[in-house]
Amino acid sequence: MANSVGIVTAQRALFDTPLTFRSGAVLSRYELMYETYGTLNADKSNAILICHALSGHHHVAGHYADEPRNIGWWDNMVGPGKPINTDNFFVIGLNNLGGCHGSTGPSSINPETGSPYGASFPMVTVEDWVESQARLADRFGIQQFAAVIGGSLGGMQALQWSLAYPERVRHVLAIACAPRLTAQNIAFNDVARNAILTDPDFHGGDYYQHGVVPTRGLRLARMLGHITYLSDDAMADKFGRALRTEKFNYGYEVEFQIESYLRYQGDKFAAYFDANTYLLMTKALDYFDPSHDFGGDLNCGFARARADFLVISFTTDWRFSPQRSREIVRPLLHNRRNVSYAEITSNHGHDSFLMEHPHYFDVMRAYLARVSQEVSA
Repeated sequence: MANSVGIVTAQRALFDTPLTFRSGAVLSRYELMYETYGTLNADKSNAILICHALSGHHHVAGHYADEPRNIGWWDNMVGPGKPINTDNFFVIGLNNLGGCHGSTGPSSINPETGSPYGASFPMVTVEDWVESQARLADRFGIQQFAAVIGGSLGGMQALQWSLAYPERVRHVLAIACAPRLTAQNIAFNDVARNAILTDPDFHGGDYYQHGVVPTRGLRLARMLGHITYLSDDAMADKFGRALRTEKFNYGYEVEFQIESYLRYQGDKFAAYFDANTYLLMTKALDYFDPSHDFGGDLNCGFARARADFLVISFTTDWRFSPQRSREIVRPLLHNRRNVSYAEITSNHGHDSFLMEHPHYFDVMRAYLARVSQEVSA
C-alpha cells in the first residue's frame, strides 16, 4: 500500500501503580492498548502523540496482517511522506482509559470481583487521560513530545497536555475542537446519553451480566451524534431528498436515503462500541474546561501553557465552529504564546478533520516540517 506504514501490531502496557482520578476514585491497576509507527531517535526527541476523538482508538495507521481491510482511522494523515511523516517522527496512538478497544474500561474484568466493571468504572476526565498518557510516555523514556496532536475530543487532550505538562510538549496541534463545550453541545450529549440510560437493556450499566446490549439506545445516540458531525451542505450533496423507492409509502419505515444512512451508521456503531464507554467519553467532553478553576477566565486557564500551537477549524463545522477555535487562539495570544491559526473551507462539517483536504493537509505538512527541522537541528 503506497505511503502506508504497512502491517502494524497493537501492543498492551500494564500499569500497577494506582491512578487517582480527578473524581477521587482510584484504579489500582490498568492496561493501555497502543500502536507505534516510525522509529524513536537516539535522544527520544522526535515522538508525536496522537489523541483520539470520541469513538476513536489506538489503530491510527496501517493495517493488521490478518485484517488487511482494517485500515487505521487516520491512515491518510500518518505515514511515510504524509503530513505526519513517519520517516521523521515516532508516532504513538493509544486507546484511552475507559475505552472499549483493549484499554481497561467498563467492559473489562475487574480483578477484585471477577466480573466486568460496568457501572463501577470511575468517571473519567480529559485530565485523567493525559495523566495515563504521561505514564505511557515514561515507559518509552520520552521526556518531551515534539508534538501532541488531536481532533475534536482529541484536540482537548492535546490542549490539556500543554497545561498539565507544559515542559513535556513543544507543539500542540488542536484540530476542530474547543476550549470547553457550549450549552448546546452539552445538550446534544445529554440527549444521546439519555437514549442509552433509558434503554430497558441498559440495566444501570451492568448489562454485561444480563447477556444483553442496550442496542436501541446506543443506536439512537450514534444517529444523533452523526447528524452533528455532518454539515447541511454535505447531507444535501450526498442525499438531498432522495427516496429509496420512487414513491411515498405513507408510514414510519425508512423512505429517504438519509434515513437509511443514519440507521446503517447507528446499527454499525452499536455492533462494536460499548455503551458505557460512550457515556464516559461524552461526560469527559462536558467536563473539560481549563477555565473552571479560574472563574471562567480562559486567559488564566491557559497561562500555564509553554508550547507553540497550531489551531485548525473548518468553515462548516457547527459542532465545533471556527468561533470555538478562536476562543482557544485568543487566550494563547494573551499569554504571548506562538500560535498559528488556519480556517479551512470545507463542506464536510465536523468530520472534515478526518478527510483528505489539500489545504488542510498542506497546513499540517508545512507546520510539521518545521517541527521536524527543530528535532534534527
